Amino acid sequence: MTHEDAGNYAGKHPKGSEPDRRVAEVLEELARDGTISCANAFKTAARLNRNPADVGMTIDLLEYRISRCQLGLFGYGSRRRIVEPAAQVRPEMKQAIEEALEDGRISCAACWEVARRLGCARMDVASACEALAVKISVCQLGSF
Repeated sequence: MTHEDAGNYAGKHPKGSEPDRRVAEVLEELARDGTISCANAFKTAARLNRNPADVGMTIDLLEYRISRCQLGLFGYGSRRRIVEPAAQVRPEMKQAIEEALEDGRISCAACWEVARRLGCARMDVASACEALAVKISVCQLGSF
């Protein structure tokens, strides 16, 4: 989806797709100005025992925007992204990222796993990826 397509999030899904009613109820409580934060989307998934991708689809079908990506990649107002390249990348971080690469990219889920394993912030992994010129792909919520 390009920026020109913004606002037609439901169009990413097959015609006739329906939002999960229970997920929609929770999201409607959490929505602020037509947006749901990445953190609240994941809290919803955990609370309702749903897959994050299913929550992401319901977000799309409700035409909400996802904000404040936990990797800093999108959803931060006019700046859009806040992640910056790390000044230095620790060797163990570089190795963990390189081991997680698939077709030269790292998935959002793999970034989260690297952060968990190394005991660091998710944004630290994203910053290391920026410094290493590694693209992050396959958002767990389906945003990219």
